[in-house]
Amino acid sequence: MGNNVTGESDRPLRIGVIGVGVMGSNHARVLAGLAGAQLAGVVDADRAQAERVASAVGCPVFATVDEMLAARPDAVTIAAPTELHHRMALHCIGRGFHVLVEKPIASTVEEGREIVAAAKRAGVTLMIGHVERFNPAVEAVKDAIKGEQLLSIAITRVGPFPPRMSKVGVVIDLAVHDIDLIRWFTDSEITEVQPQTSSAVAEREDIALLQFRTASGVLAHINTNWLTPFKARNVVVATRKKYIMGDLLTRQVTECFGFQPDGSYSMRHLSVGHNEPLRTELSAFIHAVRTGTAPPVTGEQGVASLDIAIRCLAESSERAAPARQQPRVVAG
Repeated sequence: MGNNVTGESDRPLRIGVIGVGVMGSNHARVLAGLAGAQLAGVVDADRAQAERVASAVGCPVFATVDEMLAARPDAVTIAAPTELHHRMALHCIGRGFHVLVEKPIASTVEEGREIVAAAKRAGVTLMIGHVERFNPAVEAVKDAIKGEQLLSIAITRVGPFPPRMSKVGVVIDLAVHDIDLIRWFTDSEITEVQPQTSSAVAEREDIALLQFRTASGVLAHINTNWLTPFKARNVVVATRKKYIMGDLLTRQVTECFGFQPDGSYSMRHLSVGHNEPLRTELSAFIHAVRTGTAPPVTGEQGVASLDIAIRCLAESSERAAPARQQPRVVAG
C-alpha cells in the first residue's frame, strides 16, 4: 500500500507525475517549486519529452508507471490523455497511492464511477483537476455571490483550434470546466440540458451553445467554440441584488449593485488574488492527503460534470438526427 502521510507535516509529500504533455509538464514545474511537496519523478510514453521536462525541473525520469510506483511516492498526478485515465487511476489506486486525475475524470461516466469506487475501497484521496475552480477571478465571483439569490449564469469560453486536440470536441475539452463552475456556483445539480452543437471545421463538435436549468431554478448557458481567433474566458452572474462580471484571463471582476428605480446603480472592482490556479489546486490536493479530508473537487463531482457534458453530446446528436433524415422537398 502507499505511504500513510496523514498528520506527517514535517516532511514534503513526494508526488510523481504521469504524463508530461502540456498540462503534465506544468504539474511537474509547479510541484518542483511547491512548499510541502517534492517532485518524485515523471513518466511519459514519449521518453524524450519526459527527459526534457525532468531536465528542466531537476527530477528523476522513470521508464514505466510501475517503475515510478516502485520508488514509493506518496501520491501521483495523472495528466495522461483522457482515454488512459481509467486504467492508470485504477492501477495506482489499487497499489494504495493517493491520486489527482486531470479533468475529465475519465472517458465515460461508468469509468469515472469505477475510479471513485476504487478510491473509496482503498481509502485513498481522489481529487479531480478542475483547475478553473482555483482561478482567483472565479474565487472572487464565488465570494461575491455568497448568500445571494442567483438568477442566471452566462459563461463564454472560446479560442482558436488547438492542434493538440484530436479525440474530443469542445464540450469535453472546454465546456466541462464551466459545467463544473455552474454546479459549484449554484451548489445545485443541473436538471435540464438544452444543447446545440456543430462541427464547422473539425471532425468533432467545435461550436457548442449549451443551456441549463439547475434544481435551484438558476438558468445558465455556456458559449464555447474553437473558431474565435483569440482566447476569451468570461463569467457573468445575475443575482436578485447584484450583477457580477468576471474576466478569467485578465482576472478583473466587477460588481454592479444598488439598483435604483431611475435605472442608476453603483459599480466597483472586486479584489482578486494573484495565485497561479494550478499551484493552489496542487496545494489543496496535498492538504487533503495530509489531513485525510475531502478534496475541494471530489471524484463524485468530477463524474457529475462529465455526466452532464456527455448528456449534452447525446441530446445534441439526437436533435440533429431527425433533421438529417428529413426528405428533401423539390419545388414542382
